[in-house]
Amino acid sequence: MENSRPLPLNKDQKNTAGKLPISAEATTSWRAMLPARWCDAVEVPLYFEHHKEYEINARRCIGYDADDQPCFTAHNYTQTRLASDDDEEFYEVVAYAEQLAAWRMRDERWLIFRSITASQCTTARGFYSISPDMPR
Repeated sequence: MENSRPLPLNKDQKNTAGKLPISAEATTSWRAMLPARWCDAVEVPLYFEHHKEYEINARRCIGYDADDQPCFTAHNYTQTRLASDDDEEFYEVVAYAEQLAAWRMRDERWLIFRSITASQCTTARGFYSISPDMPR
């Protein structure tokens, strides 16, 4: 998911405490999974915090509004396992993968998109839901 990638700063922008100002790239990527009919119903993030887990393949991005309240969150997580075709050479395959994006709507509910892959042999299954709480 592109949302969790650090955003480049222009020379006149400052990175303060991990807060990155919104850029054209962020605007495009944070809306990537947002259905067009919901675009006007969600709050627009002004800056993002990015977190990366170094032990496992996991990333998280949180977007904040003008009141410093979360209005967007996204994460992706991939768990791999070793596999072999001949018991001599091993390689990593996806055992489980999850991608999530959530947007706070103007009525304070959250529109959530979640995609789950159970193995490399199955296609990702994505769905939308609405929740009163921000996903964690």
